[in-house]
Amino acid sequence: MLKSNRMGKIKYIAALLIVVACVGVQRAKADLVTYYLSQGNPAISGYTGSYATATVNRTDSTHATITFTSLTTGGNICLMGDRASIAVNVNAASWTLGMIKGSNSNTGFTPGPYSNGGSANVDGFGILNQTINSFNGFMHSSSIISLTLTNTSGTWSNASQVLAANAQGAFAAVHIFVHNLAAASPANHNGALATGFAANGGTQVPDGGATMMLLGLAIGALGMARRFFGR
Repeated sequence: MLKSNRMGKIKYIAALLIVVACVGVQRAKADLVTYYLSQGNPAISGYTGSYATATVNRTDSTHATITFTSLTTGGNICLMGDRASIAVNVNAASWTLGMIKGSNSNTGFTPGPYSNGGSANVDGFGILNQTINSFNGFMHSSSIISLTLTNTSGTWSNASQVLAANAQGAFAAVHIFVHNLAAASPANHNGALATGFAANGGTQVPDGGATMMLLGLAIGALGMARRFFGR
């Protein structure tokens, strides 16, 4: 009886490991790529980047959501706003622009409203073929802005294919207001230390090692279960 109970517990644990590992594998396979916007033009290069990130989430072969997030460095947060608040170079001959959303985690700001800026020259980084404008400067800036894209001319096989480098190597860019977090709250019109543009200085792709580790755990758990189920 004791041995039977022990075998039952081992079988239960093995089955549980399989479920957990398989769920983890699915999560680790999320199709994401993040661009770190660390290269500032001369107007803001005196403030250390990275200034923001742009994360591409390919939800299926023709749809992607791109989320820009402000970063904080040296006591300053790099808010996004005004003309070409965010910009991407879409890897497609044609696409449609879906929902644009944004927010500001700081007080005293009224983010947006946002509008489609089309293709535009981003100061210092050349032309990017999809920009989003935000109304009227610093007081309407955002700490998060996201947009959705639908590819109407083909498909993207992975997140890394959603954007392409322009002639100057830029995949994504932002219009930055450098704001000192110690400044008066709510913010005021004098709260921006500098304003300029930043673009990607590197790409980070999700680590495939996590997926392989979880897959190994699932296979190991399955082997354990088979071993004891066969007894």
